[in-house]
Amino acid sequence: MKRYDATLQDSSTAAQTKNSVNKLHDSVSQALSHPNEQTIAQAKNSLEHAEEAVRVADRSLSDQGVEFAEQILDDEKTRLAALDKQASPRNR
Repeated sequence: MKRYDATLQDSSTAAQTKNSVNKLHDSVSQALSHPNEQTIAQAKNSLEHAEEAVRVADRSLSDQGVEFAEQILDDEKTRLAALDKQASPRNR
């Protein structure tokens, strides 16, 4: 299981951001392995929470920590987009 711990510092804001991106990763992984309405909705909800955590972190953390968290968000958005493509009706 991939965890994002290395770059984010251990302040309260950083810890919350780290927890949010880890929960996002777990939710997206769950949705990818068991795609259904509930797991996809949970992953999208986790994405919203992680995005808010990164916005808060952007105001108080170092640029390196925020850039790292933003990269994680981008990676997870890409993974989640793959689910949306799978769930969409196929073009005929």
